[in-house]
Amino acid sequence: MHPEHNGFAKMRRAMVVGLVLASASLAGCTHYQPAPKAFNEATIQPYRLDSGDRLRITVFEQTGLSNTYTVDQAGYISFPLIGQVPARGRTMTEVEKAIAQKLQQGFLRDPDVTIEVDRYRSIFVMGEVGQPGQYSYVPGMTIQNAVAIAGGFTARANQRDIDVTRKINGEVMTGRVTISNPLLAGDTIYVRERFF
Repeated sequence: MHPEHNGFAKMRRAMVVGLVLASASLAGCTHYQPAPKAFNEATIQPYRLDSGDRLRITVFEQTGLSNTYTVDQAGYISFPLIGQVPARGRTMTEVEKAIAQKLQQGFLRDPDVTIEVDRYRSIFVMGEVGQPGQYSYVPGMTIQNAVAIAGGFTARANQRDIDVTRKINGEVMTGRVTISNPLLAGDTIYVRERFF
């Protein structure tokens, strides 16, 4: 075999191997899509309540009714006089109106109800962080803040983009975002291992 043909064959094989590896790595990239539009829009919408949120509910001039209440696993608040009030997926304003309407039905003439979040439901940080676990959510928190609270990235962590699972309008979605993205209460953050 002519020496030039042997060199050409080696170069051609190297190019084929390179193309196969490049297409395999691109296929891996397209497997996971970036976060859907609704995923990011949820961070600028009014806060929606869910199980685990603890609320400070005040009924003006009604100290017996004013207290802290937790949204239970079924998504309800158990409120004196009126019983179960649905809260899951609703805004605080919607729940204020629901409680006021129920109190007007035979209990109070013109109830003035206000709700504030006393403690938000937890976030969960998993994967390549120093201390994976459940942590308290603080409004305005970013993924970077959550990772810092969870002991920072490990040496093997992919720090470029992070997987976040979030419930939006009752539907659970997972999207890949950057560490500067805002979080919502109840989010699960998963830091993947980098490949190289």
